[in-house]
Amino acid sequence: MSSIAELSPKPLWQHFARLCQIPRPSKHEQRVVEYIVDFAKNRSLDVQLDKIGNIIIKKPATPGMEDRKTLALQSHVDMVPQKNADTDHDFLKDPIRPTIDGEWVTAEGTTLGADNGIGVAAILALMESTDTPHGPLEALLTIDEEAGMTGAKNLQPGLFEAELLLNLDTEDEGELYVGCAGGMDINVQLPYSAEPVPADHQAFRLSVRGLRGGHSGLDIDKGRGNANKIANRLIDTAQREIPELRIAALDGGSLRNAIPRESFSTLTVPADLALKLQRTIASECHAIIRELDNEAKLEIALEAAETPTSVMDQASQQNLIRAIRCCPNGVERMSTALEGIADTSNNLARVVTEEAEGKNQVRIQCLVRSLSDSARDQHGLNVAAAFELAGAHTSLDNAYPGWTPNMQSPLLALMKDVYKEMTGEEPEVKVIHAGLECGLLAKPYPHWDMVSFGPTIRRAHSPEERVHIESVGKFWEYFLRVIEVVPAS
Repeated sequence: MSSIAELSPKPLWQHFARLCQIPRPSKHEQRVVEYIVDFAKNRSLDVQLDKIGNIIIKKPATPGMEDRKTLALQSHVDMVPQKNADTDHDFLKDPIRPTIDGEWVTAEGTTLGADNGIGVAAILALMESTDTPHGPLEALLTIDEEAGMTGAKNLQPGLFEAELLLNLDTEDEGELYVGCAGGMDINVQLPYSAEPVPADHQAFRLSVRGLRGGHSGLDIDKGRGNANKIANRLIDTAQREIPELRIAALDGGSLRNAIPRESFSTLTVPADLALKLQRTIASECHAIIRELDNEAKLEIALEAAETPTSVMDQASQQNLIRAIRCCPNGVERMSTALEGIADTSNNLARVVTEEAEGKNQVRIQCLVRSLSDSARDQHGLNVAAAFELAGAHTSLDNAYPGWTPNMQSPLLALMKDVYKEMTGEEPEVKVIHAGLECGLLAKPYPHWDMVSFGPTIRRAHSPEERVHIESVGKFWEYFLRVIEVVPAS
């Protein structure tokens, strides 16, 4: 087990260390589900799986606390599988390799899974504890949060007795969240014809690497570079100088909810224009690097490559380049009601060429987020329109609602009082431009009074993900104190 198991608080870190040993990318949670079910059974806890595969664990109150309100604790068991291109890691087989880096825990070349593994670990540690006074507890550990919120979407009514719910899935210690954005997937398929590579052409591999990336909700307002946008800009610039340039393959970004950090393109140009291509790309690189002064590790390279088997037809290529140029990316508008919070945004997450059954297409994925369901729907149509004008097929799928803030929440008032009692400071009460499951959970359980909180996590959804060690301790102590003071029914 990793040395992180020796960190304080030990019960939480030991469970997180065990979770790191179990592959659990979204839609592949079976092993971690089995592990948690066995954990509960071995401790004589009431455990069941609902129809979609969420885990529900119930623990009776400690003696003398039976009259307290039943409290639900909620986190998701899956994690975002992101790695650097030069990292050898199979998320379906290999354990995460956590490492201590000063005041932080991070992972070696991959996402850490602190999002939402720390929350899961806290719940397991509490369920195992024999010395923490508490009222009746119900744990909800959902599946597939990161790739579609499938678990939360399919939660059925009638499974819980709780009146209150703590969601342990936000990423700044000292902040309490009472609202979040909803979201929608935009899926695009742009068909194209594969043509023979012109006889006189030379092939090159264009790579964009080293971008900061990050969470497509939490980090979308930070002005970070998008590898798909950068690669398209370079290709467009080069094509304007060299009209004969052809695209053979594109592979940019990875997950819909991660700002794309890397993009790889295979291009061909007439051999006698190879030097012109290199100079054009180099010149545009300098401009991009100057503009993105917050991306110190950005690397753009153009290298000779093997000749591909085919290239994209010119009409489709032109349509694609223009559509990506037009596709909205980043913050569309900031909230006028909540200072400093993005209202509506889009992440141009994935651009990849594919061949299936003799047909070729470019597949594009975007994720639109908004604090308003109507603005979410309209911006989704805006994004789709950019590609429909290029002849693409689009679908708007997997829409989920936001979580409307309740500033009069009794649970919020309780948690504010506890935080001030423990620290002498007022916690910040916020709404987040990211998808929390609370909005979906409110549909089958509209009576739930909910607050979300967590330790300090940075760069979630990227290989630079890290969690602040001291904040985990503060989160844990606060979590236990809130558990202890839940009021009577």
